[in-house]
Amino acid sequence: MDTDTQEMAVRFTDTVNRAPGVKLWLLRPLLTLLATGEPVTVDQLAAQAGRSMEEIREALADMPDTEYDTEGRIIGNGLTHNPTPHRYQADGRTLYAWCAMDTLVFPAIIGHTAQVTSPCRATGEPVRLTVTPNGPTQVEPAGAVVSVVTPDAPTSVRAAFCNQVHFFAGADAAKDWLTEHPDAQILPVADAYNVGRPLIEQILSGNASPGCC
Repeated sequence: MDTDTQEMAVRFTDTVNRAPGVKLWLLRPLLTLLATGEPVTVDQLAAQAGRSMEEIREALADMPDTEYDTEGRIIGNGLTHNPTPHRYQADGRTLYAWCAMDTLVFPAIIGHTAQVTSPCRATGEPVRLTVTPNGPTQVEPAGAVVSVVTPDAPTSVRAAFCNQVHFFAGADAAKDWLTEHPDAQILPVADAYNVGRPLIEQILSGNASPGCC
């Protein structure tokens, strides 16, 4: 990882850790359950996380971006059952993600391989890739890039971060969007994955404790 990518990775990890409503300790068990394609109940999540139902309810109350079905079951948080531009196919199921970065880091967190398809934000051209727990492969077009932002004071993680993190077919395709979003940067897909790696490692190591974020 070059110095610029390392610096971006530090800023990205810090941004996510500071974002209101982000509970990294809960992310892996929640993603694992959402990946089954079935709505998630509080008691299922408590059992998966090894926490009390009270802890889970308190955490969810502080996660305003979480999506629920009409019965109050969880159907989305980063990984979602509701359609978005970022299609995420794994284990024979079609799911969706809130942003391009989600599709790059979730396979490592969940422990599976995903086929990702997402339209270029500028041209609509499909960007396709396979993402394994070790990172992205088979990226088409080969020059595809990801926009990344690291807001200093994020509010809603979905509004402040996810809604600005897209795939583009190439650097040229992203030029006009970057003019309108001067705080963003674009990175090749492999570099974008490397920006997310410290966060993946934090989650998988168990260092994202309930008091963390």
